[in-house]
Amino acid sequence: MRYLIVNADDLGASPGITRGILEAHARGIVTSASLMVDTPWSAEAAALARSLPDLSIGLHVELPAGHDPGDELKRQSARFVALMGRTPTHLDSHHNIHRDPRLLPVFLEFSRRSHLPLRGEPPIRTLSRFYGSWAGESHPEQIGVESLAGMLGDDVLEGITELSCHPGYMDAHRGSAYALEREVELRTLCDPRIRAGLRGHGITLVSFHDLGRLAAIRVAR
Repeated sequence: MRYLIVNADDLGASPGITRGILEAHARGIVTSASLMVDTPWSAEAAALARSLPDLSIGLHVELPAGHDPGDELKRQSARFVALMGRTPTHLDSHHNIHRDPRLLPVFLEFSRRSHLPLRGEPPIRTLSRFYGSWAGESHPEQIGVESLAGMLGDDVLEGITELSCHPGYMDAHRGSAYALEREVELRTLCDPRIRAGLRGHGITLVSFHDLGRLAAIRVAR
């Protein structure tokens, strides 16, 4: 079986980004999101997310320069619990900084102790090609319907894959070079052709909430 988690990063980064993520869950294929806990809009985003039981919510870690990563993981995890009233379903980081070889051991240890799946670690594969900017240039074709449909057919293999995405609406609250692309992603993720493509490829949408159930199925086999 092929299972796909569609995780939207940057929940709480701004009101427009939060609104886009929640729309991509309600109308599109987003099953999961990662919450930034230290923005002026984190509390509002958490309140909205708490009303959506089918949307799994993880911790999206930002590491301020000069801060101890272990201490920050503990602090931000506690802040997440204070905002959400429960522990995260998974763990990842802004711009995937946890993949830095100097930081990865700290994240792995925290993941192990907290029993949280960490992006990029087995048994979940990560599909990160759904991103519309590199080398300082915008590439909306990379995040269009045709491109995503191709990724679903080629890159979602047997087992569990996480597709990371960044839907949202432009607003004036958080400056980012990745702005117009967020709205392209949102339209793509909500396009009915994508859901039809999932059915055609035999891909089942799941969230991090489902990992225990899926593990039990694998054991039973």
